[in-house]
Amino acid sequence: MKCMLIASESAEVLFHWTDLEFQHNVQEQYGASQEEGEGLPAFEDIISTLFAPIIISCSTMVDRQGDSYTSFTTENKHIYVLHQFDECLYIAVNGDGEEKEDDLRRKIYVMKKMIEVMFGMVTLSGNLLRKELRPQDTEQRARLWKHLQSLLETYSQLRENDQSFLVEAVERLIHPTLCEQCIEFLERRLVQQLNNSGEKAREEVLHAFILVHTKLLAFYSSRNASTLTTSDLLALIIMAQNMYPSNVDQDDLSPEDVESTSGSGPESFYTPEPSPSSRDSSSSEKPCRGSTPVFEFVDPDIQMAEDSLHTLEVCPPDPSTPRRVFLEVSLKEGLCPMMPHSMYCLPLWPGITLVLLTKIPTSGVAMSVYKFLEAFAKLENRLKEAQGGSAVARSQLNLQDVRSKLDKFIKALEPSELQHAQLKNVWTEFKNRAFTRGGPGFNKDLIPWCKNMKTQLCGIYRQCFLTDSGPADISQRLPPALQERAQAMIQEKLMDWKDFLLVKSKRNITMVSYLEDFPGLIHFICVDRSSGQMIAPSLTITERNTSELGKGPVAHYIKNKVWGLVRTTRHYLQKGYSTVTLRDGDFFFCYFLWFENETGYKLEAGDIPILPDDSAPIGMLAWDYYRKLLRYYSKNHQGEAVKCYELLTVHLGVIPTEIILQHCRQLASKLWEPSRNPLL
Repeated sequence: MKCMLIASESAEVLFHWTDLEFQHNVQEQYGASQEEGEGLPAFEDIISTLFAPIIISCSTMVDRQGDSYTSFTTENKHIYVLHQFDECLYIAVNGDGEEKEDDLRRKIYVMKKMIEVMFGMVTLSGNLLRKELRPQDTEQRARLWKHLQSLLETYSQLRENDQSFLVEAVERLIHPTLCEQCIEFLERRLVQQLNNSGEKAREEVLHAFILVHTKLLAFYSSRNASTLTTSDLLALIIMAQNMYPSNVDQDDLSPEDVESTSGSGPESFYTPEPSPSSRDSSSSEKPCRGSTPVFEFVDPDIQMAEDSLHTLEVCPPDPSTPRRVFLEVSLKEGLCPMMPHSMYCLPLWPGITLVLLTKIPTSGVAMSVYKFLEAFAKLENRLKEAQGGSAVARSQLNLQDVRSKLDKFIKALEPSELQHAQLKNVWTEFKNRAFTRGGPGFNKDLIPWCKNMKTQLCGIYRQCFLTDSGPADISQRLPPALQERAQAMIQEKLMDWKDFLLVKSKRNITMVSYLEDFPGLIHFICVDRSSGQMIAPSLTITERNTSELGKGPVAHYIKNKVWGLVRTTRHYLQKGYSTVTLRDGDFFFCYFLWFENETGYKLEAGDIPILPDDSAPIGMLAWDYYRKLLRYYSKNHQGEAVKCYELLTVHLGVIPTEIILQHCRQLASKLWEPSRNPLL
């Protein structure tokens, strides 16, 4: 029994998701209390009534105590986790024992991350976000909620089955030759042709990458592009998987497939069969515009999730229509955490996708809006905290520069727009109060006007980037013909490799090539937290397929142990421990976190900050804990680049402890050797 809810301070439901079991349980409770002949109210109304006491209780606690509870467990063992983000209250519930408090808290933060990627700086205004999450048009609301529900289910499925989402790091396909060729092809052929084409309208391709299921085959960023953060890349992979879902455990591998991909080491290569005719085959294989690859879902859990989303039938996604996404960029002008981009997700074959991220022509407006929002937020905080006149005088001095820039910004906007008039009126009133000699000046009476200015700026941002402007908006996109050309180019390049890639994604690296050097080692996960990338042997747990972990239930048992180990190590890391070793029955687990400089020299272990129990979850998707950890550690290592690594290992318990520790040291140094994984 699972549920996720977002509500406003007035107990209005802004979004909800429930599984079938929770939905049936709630409806049965309400059905028993209904009089004969009366039908059940709408499920949204039932949910609203059910959670209203909790929402009101939280608001009351905040108003009267200045604090609120973050979790509680009911008598029937249902766990509730709550978190207030500005004016929105997120509530996650589990009643079947499958999720702990940490899991629910992580789900809440991931949901917030996905909403930020979808709505950008509009999330900084509670009033505007409420309008976005709960549109007045019921059909539009149903479509939006179904999309958010689908994203949440896609994430939950990936986290349950995919090691890269378990540890929140990106996994690359290990095939150096092909990866290098694809990166070179993206750089010199695809991105260059798209950006030099006269058909490209006003958009510029900044990033291009190829996904095989959730694994990264190749990634290229243009020279003037900001680095794409791991957090944003993982969110984009979730969105791509949600558009074109794939179940990598669906098709069992044949013995020939296993042999072709799980050789004894990096010297094993795959030689593809030549295509019958590259021109004909590429055109016949190309998916039709507007069609969606067909996937056969036989997993009952997936079928249940599909059946539960019966609110509204949504048409298959049209690849030619991009999604607006808001990603972190770092430019000469400074950091902008929610810069608008267009995301084109182009299916090549089922399981293989090309993703293009483009810079939209009006993106400079976003940077200006963010700078102004930052200035008014700082002013608001100083006015709240100011005891004497020094802080107020400083604020007045800093705002003089903002004043001239904002005047120019407003003058450059379209004067016919309603939002422009509202911003201009509020800014005029603000100036009269703050800068006029006879006005109130810089005091606490200006705080509501700071909030009002922030709302109006977010409104301009919403108008520019979240509202379709009809034909003018369409004319700025990459035209369908150009997108089809990009698809065709990549398909022609990968035609001979596509079957190999789909198999390789299931058996990226295997334990076979490590057993000779590390006898007794069952599994490992190594993560470079500086780059956000990970290496781990594939975990195959299907009933009919035998792997190094055994067959079916045995492999499933070990997989559950690995997932449990990650949860345990995060708990200890939160408490400030960077090393964990523990014995569990027939297994011995190890976890190490350490720092190195650029030359690979291991740096002295320092104290890891201890986090409170209700802190944001440790990871890179929802909240980049490791970036903050690196900044914290680097304070004592000024002037040198510091890297952070994690290693988790599972050994047989009969192996002596000193041998296990020796294995861990050797494995850590071997995994990141340039000769083995040159692209990592």
